[in-house]
Amino acid sequence: MHCLVVKAHPLAESLCASLTTHVVEALERAGHTVQVEDLYARGFTPALTIEERRSYFDDYERQLVNAEIERLLAAEAIVLLFPTWWFSFPAILKGWFDRVWAPGVAYDHADDYGPIMPRLHRLRHMLVVTSLGSPWWVDKLVLWQPVKRVLKTAIVRTCAPNCRLKVLSLYKSERLTTDQVSRFKTRIDEALRHWPNPN
Repeated sequence: MHCLVVKAHPLAESLCASLTTHVVEALERAGHTVQVEDLYARGFTPALTIEERRSYFDDYERQLVNAEIERLLAAEAIVLLFPTWWFSFPAILKGWFDRVWAPGVAYDHADDYGPIMPRLHRLRHMLVVTSLGSPWWVDKLVLWQPVKRVLKTAIVRTCAPNCRLKVLSLYKSERLTTDQVSRFKTRIDEALRHWPNPN
């Protein structure tokens, strides 16, 4: 498959960077085509421009993000790697959804501004790899996994209805042992093994 790996962390020495390298190597070993979208390294600007917002319900002005849009449209599978900050996406990743998963690209507006109509029919798989400083029970029992709920219900289901979503969360990320990171990488490998193998 053609896989798009989206990394959203500013530090090259971060756990997120290490996990991104692991994911890319695993996908390439399996024979997939991999394209990496390193949002910080590319200097991606998350805020909608005035022109983008003004054209949002008409003919979306996509010129400034056309390269990112073409990479999204080519993807049959996506891996998102990011830290969960304040139980949400980093601003740069939220901006990627705002500017790239746009009308005419990821979905179409209904004429009466009712439910949107999906366009990302090519996208079949999404794996989310995220780290949190909190323990698992705060995310799951207190806040009901807000990142997973937003991705599953508001983004993936509405824009890519044929896409299977899996979320892997690494908790207490500031106090991890080498063995805990290794076990988490094994979970990533297991998730990717369920993707269609071109070999």
